[in-house]
Amino acid sequence: MSAAATELSKDAIFDQLKLVEDPEIRYNIVDLGLVYDARIDKGMVVVDMTLTSPTCPVGPYIISEAENAVKKLPGVTGVVINIVWEPLWGPDRMSDEAKVALGV
Repeated sequence: MSAAATELSKDAIFDQLKLVEDPEIRYNIVDLGLVYDARIDKGMVVVDMTLTSPTCPVGPYIISEAENAVKKLPGVTGVVINIVWEPLWGPDRMSDEAKVALGV
């Protein structure tokens, strides 16, 4: 395995977060547009993400799954999931693939 393949990067974090599905919508949180940003500081990863609504009943589950997914990456020493409400989520944040798959 090359060094580049094991390097902790924003792309690697987003790829890992694609493994996390919103259990109500049944689609990954990255393509749903719920993940806004990820930052790395000496192995500490901070992910800025949102939920489809502040009252999302599966919010705690999604947050936990996102944290656990990122923790699996080599070089991660800690993870903070920062829930943000600005900008508000809307279907326009979804990837084109998700829009087609979900009929949006």
